[in-house]
Amino acid sequence: MKIGFRIGVIMAALVMIGAFSGCKSVKLADGEAAYARGEYFEAQKIYKKVYNRLTKREDRPLRGEVAFKLGLCYDKLNQGARASAAFQNALRFEYPDSMAYFYLGKSLQSEGKYGQAIKAYEDFMTFVPDDHLALEGIRGCEMAIVAKEKPRTRYIVKNAKLFNSSRSDFSPMFLDQTAEQLYFTSNNEKVTGENKSAITGIKAGDIYFSRKNERGQWMRPEPVEGELNSDADEGVISFSPDGQTMYLTRAITSETSNATVEIYTSRRSDASWSAPEKFVIVRDSVTATGHPAVSANGKHLYFTSDMPGGYGGLDIWRIDIDDRVGTLQNMGPQINTPGDEMFPYSRTDSLFYFASNGHPGFGGLDLFRAKLNSTGDYWSVENMGLPMNSAGDDFGITFGEGESGFFSSNRGDARGYDHIFSFELPDLKITISGYVIDKDEEPVLGAVIRIVGDDGSNQREVARDDGSFRFNLGRGVKYVMKAGAPGYLNVKQEFESDIAEEDADYSIDFILAAINKPQVVENIFYDFDKATLRPESKEALDEIVAMLNENPHVSIEMGSHTDRKGSDEYNIALSERRAKSVIDYLIKAGINEDRLSPKGYGESVPKTVTKRINRDYPQFEEGTVLTEEFILTLSPEDQEAADQINRRTEFQVLSIEYDLF
Repeated sequence: MKIGFRIGVIMAALVMIGAFSGCKSVKLADGEAAYARGEYFEAQKIYKKVYNRLTKREDRPLRGEVAFKLGLCYDKLNQGARASAAFQNALRFEYPDSMAYFYLGKSLQSEGKYGQAIKAYEDFMTFVPDDHLALEGIRGCEMAIVAKEKPRTRYIVKNAKLFNSSRSDFSPMFLDQTAEQLYFTSNNEKVTGENKSAITGIKAGDIYFSRKNERGQWMRPEPVEGELNSDADEGVISFSPDGQTMYLTRAITSETSNATVEIYTSRRSDASWSAPEKFVIVRDSVTATGHPAVSANGKHLYFTSDMPGGYGGLDIWRIDIDDRVGTLQNMGPQINTPGDEMFPYSRTDSLFYFASNGHPGFGGLDLFRAKLNSTGDYWSVENMGLPMNSAGDDFGITFGEGESGFFSSNRGDARGYDHIFSFELPDLKITISGYVIDKDEEPVLGAVIRIVGDDGSNQREVARDDGSFRFNLGRGVKYVMKAGAPGYLNVKQEFESDIAEEDADYSIDFILAAINKPQVVENIFYDFDKATLRPESKEALDEIVAMLNENPHVSIEMGSHTDRKGSDEYNIALSERRAKSVIDYLIKAGINEDRLSPKGYGESVPKTVTKRINRDYPQFEEGTVLTEEFILTLSPEDQEAADQINRRTEFQVLSIEYDLF
């Protein structure tokens, strides 16, 4: 609820004083006077009594007018459902002000009734085409409808029940970077002032705080010590970087004048705070200033004001704290709109947060994040999305450690009372895992895996006994990975992690070639009875090229083997031509010819069954040599399988010192 300038509703009252002329009764005049003073709770009580007495047919025009004014009160008190009903009554009684459609759209949007709100905004725009706030209201409703169908952001939002009372508790703020003490404004029943506010119907706000105990747990809140809290409405605070100076909003009401809202300071001595002193920004008695926020470097004070020179409604401004004269600056059109921008929060020089009902949102005030570009001349503004925002008012954010902290919202409270919510953005769990194995799919003991990212990360891990490994990754990073082990050739792979904001586990395996024994190259195919390489062999051959480039001091023999069919002379000649075809491909791919030796073995070196071959062909026992004599003892089907195993292309490392000296 907007209490004393959130503590800010008073500003809006200043422009409404002339809107309710032509009073129809003393009671109605009392209501209008209360509204003009910003006493919305008192005004709605009067309007309700007047409305209920207007029962005759000739009272319909006046009843429509009172319903409209009653709706304005409910709008200020953030009671969306009541406001919607009041504006619908105003239109039912043909109240002639087209703003009834606009406010109806606004209140329906705050209830999350986005389709109905769009219709109301469109009805309003038949009277006022291209109205900025109505257009942004429609855009916000359309955004909300789409957002409901999409996954929410990864933020986790919870009601911080320890800090919340049965009234309003809002605008939390950490004392300093340790995030060990949290201050906030409360209108609970134990606050200093005894009288209930005519503005809100509840007591004026005091500043409370909570601290963490030795176990890191938050303790029950208590009012700040010292001379800070008073009968006035105190709240919406910020601190100097050292935590010794508090900047606060103070709203003072009296029976003889309108409420005034200004920024004050208080000094801390141990745990006690001094009596507030006015922080003068402007020297007139009309301009309202509030919602102070100290910049991260302590140099500037951001605040909210209705002063002339803005973009409409409430704008966010800033001023130099130590040299105020001549340093007043509006935050500009990327931040400020014809609507209200409030509750600024400066996280860094280039990262800024605020609440607004002028940018497209989900209803009421929404939280927005603004990033300053590298040249320092443009703010890029984005809605923080669901669940940080809701159909209600969401505002007053503060950050603690990382992407966690607190903010305030009246979501789900029909009375319009604000409550404090915690939020955190869990770290993304992006990993890559896999195995380092040899060509027979056995774990490579002692394998070392390195991974280097273009974000500057550099990690190293030794594979476990089963060959497995796992690394944590960043989002949207390009990586180069390399695996190697004594007695094996190195293998390199590259990949890029996704930019999506979701957990991910990538999988990648490294198959290392042993130096001391022949290695079968899978998926090399030739035309029947020829040495011509078929196109589907390219992928396997390119892997050989990559391996040789990754191991520049290795020279190899490329051997081709045939099955038992045909004469020895024919098979030797065919296998030599096939080995030469592979060598020619590698040379064309850029591998130095001096590193390559072709060899045709024909059928002279039958394959010995490995564990991997046994897994694929369990009819052949591990260690069996697939000689012609053995094959002839098999069934026709198994003979064909054995012949297929013998037809192979292998490479054997000849040297690991090529061009090394």
